[in-house]
Amino acid sequence: MADITLRVNGSEKKVSVSPETPLLWVLRDTLELTGTKFGCGAGLCGACTVHVDGGPVRSCSTPVSQVAGKNITTIEGLSAQGLHILQAAWIAEEVPQCGYCQTGQIMTAAALLAKTPHPTDEQITQAMNGNLCRCGTYERIRKAIHWAAEGGKNAGREIATPGDGKSEPNGGAR
Repeated sequence: MADITLRVNGSEKKVSVSPETPLLWVLRDTLELTGTKFGCGAGLCGACTVHVDGGPVRSCSTPVSQVAGKNITTIEGLSAQGLHILQAAWIAEEVPQCGYCQTGQIMTAAALLAKTPHPTDEQITQAMNGNLCRCGTYERIRKAIHWAAEGGKNAGREIATPGDGKSEPNGGAR
């Protein structure tokens, strides 16, 4: 066991774990941040994606000792005020079916938009490659990323985002 200091979602956290413990299990079991999902355990599916210093990282295959002192962002910390624009986009485009992979998909998409605010289809495919969706919602994921890149406007549909005064998804329209 070692005492390790992490910066998670803007807060400093001290944990006492084996340095080789995967970050995923520290987040889920020690810090009780269960939004990050376990998918494959080998860093191949993307369900466990979090941001480390702004970039997407597979937390299931990253030893906690490698991220000590770095900024870690989980799905719970993606937005300080309600829904992140990508979460709103996921709702607007009705992306999830089973929903299991979605936190990893959103975290990867958020890293893409931070680096490339208006990505092309090819850039989306490149960035999202390796994030697996068993339900095959890839086209809806692409549409949601474009929706978010356009600032929440897509085919005339809008969804409430923090502070915009709207109270219902899609402005109450169905």
